[in-house]
Amino acid sequence: MLEIIFFLMVIFIFALFSRKLENNSITSQMFLVFTGLIAGLLFFTRFDFQDSFPYILIVAELALVLVLFSDASRIGLSYTIKEHELTLRLLGVGMPLSIFAGVFLAIFLFTELSIWEAAILGVVLVPTDAALGESVFDNKKLPSKLKKALEIESGLNDGLAVPFLVLFIAWSVAEETFQPVTFFVITALQQILFSVIVGLIFGLGGGWLLLKSRQKNWITSKYLKIGLLTLAVASWLLTDQIGGSGFIAAFVGGLSAGYLLKDMANYYTDLTATEGNILVMAMFFLLGILLIQYYPYITLNVIIYSILSLTLIRIVPVALSLTGIGTNWRSKLFMGWFGPRGLASIVLILIALEEQPAFPGENTMLVTVLCTVLISVFAHGISANTLSNLYARWIKNNPNT
Repeated sequence: MLEIIFFLMVIFIFALFSRKLENNSITSQMFLVFTGLIAGLLFFTRFDFQDSFPYILIVAELALVLVLFSDASRIGLSYTIKEHELTLRLLGVGMPLSIFAGVFLAIFLFTELSIWEAAILGVVLVPTDAALGESVFDNKKLPSKLKKALEIESGLNDGLAVPFLVLFIAWSVAEETFQPVTFFVITALQQILFSVIVGLIFGLGGGWLLLKSRQKNWITSKYLKIGLLTLAVASWLLTDQIGGSGFIAAFVGGLSAGYLLKDMANYYTDLTATEGNILVMAMFFLLGILLIQYYPYITLNVIIYSILSLTLIRIVPVALSLTGIGTNWRSKLFMGWFGPRGLASIVLILIALEEQPAFPGENTMLVTVLCTVLISVFAHGISANTLSNLYARWIKNNPNT
């Protein structure tokens, strides 16, 4: 209980000084991770991660469901396919290359991990979190096309990573239990298919009903927000009950509802900016606490991999994916760097550990994700304003490049 009270007071204190802190490049994520570290030191003997895991998982899953549905609903899928070659290249070429690079380096650096554990680690650290570099998107001097590409990439890659995670978990379970791999993979593919179907039913069906209600002026703006929220949570819960992935359902539901509702889906954003944001903040606070508990597992290889995940594993695939369309090297470097890791990585590794609690390398996997997000929170939070201004100045001085 003391940890919860401490967390709520931390949010209140940040709220009091939020403008002043953010003007000095201190983001909410940085503040929460730092205070989480303090809480970890103060309440180390009181907090038991294993006992609290079921409750933590509910908060983590709900936070990600809200983010997945909200981001997907605001994407504008048809517009993205037609107008955003940058985003399609980042997702279609850059993301698979990043997964491959992450898996390869995990196998090389962590000899204690199996191939499938390394694969899970590689997938979990692929999703980006645009919120960690918020000042980049607030900078009006930067090209809107570039900002939109990064924003859409962040909104889609977490949802696209989940099917890979489901398959790799299924494969790892088969390896650990000495069962036929084919059975588990087919089961995983069925789970993915069920999840997509449920997402489409809730997104298209529920979205159509909300649209008609709005057109007939039967629904208020407040209840349109609540209606979208219930679609997100219901699709997640139902899919989990039938053995599918609630994240895939929420993601597909958000995409399909956003396709129908178009601009009206932005009402949902206001909801996740308050209620949903508290859940997200809780996960960054938890990150600090967990780092204190798991610091004995932080090795040199963990730190090296975390740094490589944010640099080489991200930047090189991005640069390769943008080759051949006239993107200069500074733009490639800028877009490669601003792929911070955050909420999705934390939640997905917790999901992986819940689905397969017998991972021999679970401590290595968990602490690597935590370290990567920790470094990202501070590195991207501190550099976002400075680097975006430098890049904007370079664009202004070199308009034809």
